[in-house]
Amino acid sequence: VRIFVMGIDQWRDEQDWPLPDTSYTDYFLQSGGSANTRNGDGTLTLDVPAESQRDEFRYDPRDPVPTAGGALLPSIPGFIGPVDQKAVDERPDVLCYTGPVLDEPVEVTGHVELKVFVSSSAVDTDITAKLVDVFPDGRAINLCDGILRLRYRNDLSNPAPLTPGEVYEVTVPMAVTSNVFLPGHRVRVDISSSNFPRYDRNTNTGGFINQESVDDAIVATNQVLHGPEHPSRLVLPII
Repeated sequence: VRIFVMGIDQWRDEQDWPLPDTSYTDYFLQSGGSANTRNGDGTLTLDVPAESQRDEFRYDPRDPVPTAGGALLPSIPGFIGPVDQKAVDERPDVLCYTGPVLDEPVEVTGHVELKVFVSSSAVDTDITAKLVDVFPDGRAINLCDGILRLRYRNDLSNPAPLTPGEVYEVTVPMAVTSNVFLPGHRVRVDISSSNFPRYDRNTNTGGFINQESVDDAIVATNQVLHGPEHPSRLVLPII
């Protein structure tokens, strides 16, 4: 396997994948209930938070979070590759959880995922997650991301609607990456319910793409829960 390690900008040849010395490490979500935007109080910690809390945002399919970079094929400026997430991270419908400034380099190489406890006022909605490298100058560069349509949380072939207000533990796969977070940088995960037009926006009704339009959409109030009873966490493959 040949990989390109971002951060240190090096090619590396490996004999196995996933890498045998991978240590999957939990970074727990924590806040005082106001993790909205990059200026909120969302943090990442290696310890399970002592207090239970929840962060809330409104997802309006008529005003989805715009795509800003990512592993896309169309050559549209601003839609592919590494892009500063500042405009996205300033939206109130984006929850930002940011780790402390690093003293030592941290290599993340492999599959990334978000294990999170969520609830919604709707019978269906999406949860998106994006891993971000925050530079000392404030730039926030996307590394990898993913999405889960909650009706398919158990099985892609057997959709199950949500019970509004009920809490569900779900896993959002975030693809793979290889990046060294350098000293002075911080790890961040952005959570929301849309990344459009990369992913089709969920109308929150439980309907299907070919059966309804955005005119049928409803606004959902979505929550992310964290704490000792709901240990929501970003799982990173640390090398």
